Amino acid sequence: MTVQDSAIASKPVAVSGPDRAGLGTLQAALGVTAFSLTFPATAWGLEGFGPWSLVAVRSVLAAVVAGGCLLALRVPFPDRAHWPGLLVVAGGVVVGFPLLTTLALETSTTAHAAVVVGLLPLTTAALSAVRMGHRPSRTFWAAALAGAGAVLAFTVQQSGGALSGADLYLFGALLVCAAGYTEGGRLAGVMPGWQVIGWALVLCLPVGIPAALIALAREPVQLTAHSVTGLVWVAVGSQFLGLLIWYRGMAAIGIPRASQLQLAQPLLTLVWSVLLLGEHLTPAAPLTAAAVLICIAVTQRARA
Repeated sequence: MTVQDSAIASKPVAVSGPDRAGLGTLQAALGVTAFSLTFPATAWGLEGFGPWSLVAVRSVLAAVVAGGCLLALRVPFPDRAHWPGLLVVAGGVVVGFPLLTTLALETSTTAHAAVVVGLLPLTTAALSAVRMGHRPSRTFWAAALAGAGAVLAFTVQQSGGALSGADLYLFGALLVCAAGYTEGGRLAGVMPGWQVIGWALVLCLPVGIPAALIALAREPVQLTAHSVTGLVWVAVGSQFLGLLIWYRGMAAIGIPRASQLQLAQPLLTLVWSVLLLGEHLTPAAPLTAAAVLICIAVTQRARA
């Protein structure tokens, strides 16, 4: 493959009208599905790795995969103007969110941690309004608030209604991840989404490699089927492939609308928690799921 061919291959495919919106919605939904497995996979990873080791190693593994793709396609370095935004993505979704949520999951259940994801769509939409001048309609905001409220009520009820010491980590993760999503969605409008997360991951390598070596030397490691599977998923599935299609979806349908698809993520996480971790759901789950799906449908139809 020549440099010219690789440059052409790296450009987003032009899709117009309803096809673009439909494809963007599908991509964003697949990203949400990948993200919904992150907390259960992290819980598996913590069975054999310490929190710092898990975060550092996942970052390095994801960066190796992303860097290999960038190198194989001979993708040129981003313009200088894009590097500040890439640093925000790296700090928010590559380092900040994984580290803070992993530390929280040492003492919190996946159900309680899902509160973060329940608030993330609303926070992302609010930050994008400030950062990019988006002004969604009142109907959009009403549906977003209703959906966030439904998810919050459900996840708090699942955790017994009590706040834990992990909440500081969780709310910090909420803010940095929303900033990373907003900046990544903006950059995905001017460069392919996979390159956004790819370069953000590569940016973290100079810190990730020494951090992984230090953490592995200080924290005990026990390689089991669960711990290795969890590590591989959070590194490749959530950290690279999930963010790749997520940013493409946001670029196609807009950050506010894409972010509202994440209202379904806490419920998906709880389903995986039942299947993979043996946690139990209350009868409120189907009612909350129905309310969330209605809110998602309203936000997708509301005009910005």
